[in-house]
Amino acid sequence: MAGRSSTPGRSVTSRALAVLGAFDTGAPRLSLSEIAERSAMPLTTVHRLLGELTDWGALQRRPDGRYEIGRRLWDLGLLAPVQLELRQVAAPFLLDVHTATRDTVHLAVREGRSALYVERVSGRESVPVVSQVGSRLPLHATGVGKVLLAYSSPQFVDRVVSAGLARYTPYTIVAPGHLRRNLAEIRRTGIGFAHEEMTVGRLSVAAPLIDAAGQAAAAMSIVVPTSVDPQRLAPAVRTAALCASRRLRERAFRAEEDTG
Repeated sequence: MAGRSSTPGRSVTSRALAVLGAFDTGAPRLSLSEIAERSAMPLTTVHRLLGELTDWGALQRRPDGRYEIGRRLWDLGLLAPVQLELRQVAAPFLLDVHTATRDTVHLAVREGRSALYVERVSGRESVPVVSQVGSRLPLHATGVGKVLLAYSSPQFVDRVVSAGLARYTPYTIVAPGHLRRNLAEIRRTGIGFAHEEMTVGRLSVAAPLIDAAGQAAAAMSIVVPTSVDPQRLAPAVRTAALCASRRLRERAFRAEEDTG
């Protein structure tokens, strides 16, 4: 973590963004001193910025004195294309799979070397999972992540592999050759599996949403206990992803016609 330092020459905007950037999924609530440490700015500067950001609604102060992301920033985030377009297209199909199985269903996109979860449908009967909307989990250890990685360029796969494959459970695939063979099988079948690779006792079945450019715009998955036969779930996930892909492409074609 960067040490605390003065901030000569930094604009007000960059300082405010540094404050917001101090928050992440591992630290959704922070104290004044923690934000100052994470943003590498003096306490007095951070205190002033926190007041302004809180007044605007980007942050909110909890009764215990810590800060968390505010509703206004969340509302703005919902306007991002990944939220508006993908969620609108995929939501009915995610709901169909969840209704049929009662298990947790995800929608994720690739962000850097992580899978960013942008939607989740679950219920009281669903098994507990580590992911939630806004989570970023490793590509090589999750069902959606492996699907997104399988449909990425060979150069990107090389970068992910060369950066090192972290082991999250005894079953995480960390051997480069094994992972590459797994990715080739996903491209061949259009379906990916993660057997206890992120969480012991959990199995993920995933499939890509292919856009008009032939790229994997997103991936959807279902998470179940390992006692469930994944081959039984594969057709439902694959069919839902294909239907969502077709809807995504139709939407893109209509947009082109409207602007043509």
